Amino acid sequence: MKKTNPKWKIRTTALALTAACLCAGVAVAAGGGQSDPLVTLSYLTQTATPDILRQVEDQGAKQQAKLTEQFNQAIDSFRQQGQTPTGGQSASFQVITLKKGQTLQLGMGCEVMLRVGSATVSAQTPPALVDMTTGGELNSGGALTANHLYLATMSDRTVKATAETVKLMVRGSYTLN
Repeated sequence: MKKTNPKWKIRTTALALTAACLCAGVAVAAGGGQSDPLVTLSYLTQTATPDILRQVEDQGAKQQAKLTEQFNQAIDSFRQQGQTPTGGQSASFQVITLKKGQTLQLGMGCEVMLRVGSATVSAQTPPALVDMTTGGELNSGGALTANHLYLATMSDRTVKATAETVKLMVRGSYTLN
């Protein structure tokens, strides 16, 4: 029988081990280090970051345009209903025009002043309104006096137009019926 040489097995194993070490070294080197990164800083600052920022700005501009359109539609809707853009609440006086029989429901803390025409107030409990001009009270069924400033101290107060055209100055929350 022929005797086999065990040296070729040792040489083949050593060669395979060397090849494996070389492959591992190449893989580690490909990952890069601090001095030789896989992705360069110049690529990030000159290419990747500007692309990302451009995409974010485009999406932001689209969303802003969408929200602006929705906001403008809401304002138009409130104006068509005779309300202010804040849902019937205003820090300054708004001129409200009522036709005979039309009512204005006042929110708590709402101020109203009759400028043109005639109107009456109704409420479940007295006083219906506080006359801030005289310091007196106006009870349910009473007529508003022109150029007197009234305050609604509760939210169930309504002002009803009794003339063909009534103009009121209103500040605060209200609903036009």
